[in-house]
Amino acid sequence: MAARIPRDKKNDHTNEMAQQRRDFVKEHTGVSLEHVGKYSIAPETTNGNIENFIGITQTPIGLAGPVLVNGEHAKGEFYVPMATSEGTLVASYNRGMRLLREAGGIKVSVVDDAMQRAPVFVFNDAREAREFGVWIKENLPSIQEVAQSTTKSGKLRNIEQYAAARMLYLRFNFTTGDAAGQNMVGKATYFACEWIKKNYPATIQRYMLSGAMDTDKKHSQLNTLHTRGKRVIAEATIPSDLLKSIMGVPAETLFKMRAISQVGNFMAGSTNTGAHSANGIAAVFMATGQDVANVAESSAAVTFADLDDEGNYYIAITIPSLIVATYGGGTGLGTQKECLEVMDCYGEGKVFKLAEIIGATVLAGELSLGAAVLAGDWVSSHDALGRNR
Repeated sequence: MAARIPRDKKNDHTNEMAQQRRDFVKEHTGVSLEHVGKYSIAPETTNGNIENFIGITQTPIGLAGPVLVNGEHAKGEFYVPMATSEGTLVASYNRGMRLLREAGGIKVSVVDDAMQRAPVFVFNDAREAREFGVWIKENLPSIQEVAQSTTKSGKLRNIEQYAAARMLYLRFNFTTGDAAGQNMVGKATYFACEWIKKNYPATIQRYMLSGAMDTDKKHSQLNTLHTRGKRVIAEATIPSDLLKSIMGVPAETLFKMRAISQVGNFMAGSTNTGAHSANGIAAVFMATGQDVANVAESSAAVTFADLDDEGNYYIAITIPSLIVATYGGGTGLGTQKECLEVMDCYGEGKVFKLAEIIGATVLAGELSLGAAVLAGDWVSSHDALGRNR
């Protein structure tokens, strides 16, 4: 029988229990967790964030910026903490931020906000499912009241309907305040579904709380079209001379490259028409205590570029599923809270501000990498900054 990991049901998040588990690892694997066991945060603060706590993973954090954000919530210059073990990444984002700062900054807009849970209801046939959909529309105010009774900050905005065979998939769309909100909307939707099951006057065979159309922790075209989390658009216009002097690439060349790469992305079936938004998003996520698995959805992006009559370069990136929080989850842990505070993004009322800063950061990275590929700096910069042998 396999040995069980030590655990204290009453008081498990302590230095003593963490040490017991590190000793357990050494006994059963021969590995001494010297670095894992060195940390500055109090173990009790991790209760609700981790089980079987043994220590802390230490990912290097670099500082990029300042990035000049012309947002509705983020206004001015911000230094951005980025956690990564990939050399050149912070330097590349830093270079893009410099270019965009000298070009006058990045205009960022949060244009939509929705978090989903998508239950599915099963009936005897398609007509019964159709009639159920009519009843749902007629009773939306009551469903909203029940769902919103479970949360202080969650609001049920609307319910989408998708019919297939004898099933009706309902996509509940919530706004969630400063929380990412997956657990919040799961609870709210469960209470709503139980009320529906109790009050619907006809027969429901059964329902499942998720029919997978919420696409939790995975990308979907539905999210690209309808939004999951925050839909963020970052855009800027850069004078061609400035682009050439800082990046070594004229606007026309970068524009042509963008057209060619769009074809490559299409042929590959990519969920992203840009270069590498996942890099910047993941680095900021790790630094600020976001759910890193949400990078699967958040890294989808639509990039657009154009040249104006003067030959200046316009670029915009649309991030349709940016899932971020400034309150709750991992945002209150020691280092994560500090990194959020660097950007004045910790606590209530700050989530749109953080979304705008991340959108601006992503745009800076798109420009920097695209220019590096054209100018021949991509390989040489990794050789200079990214070799840790």
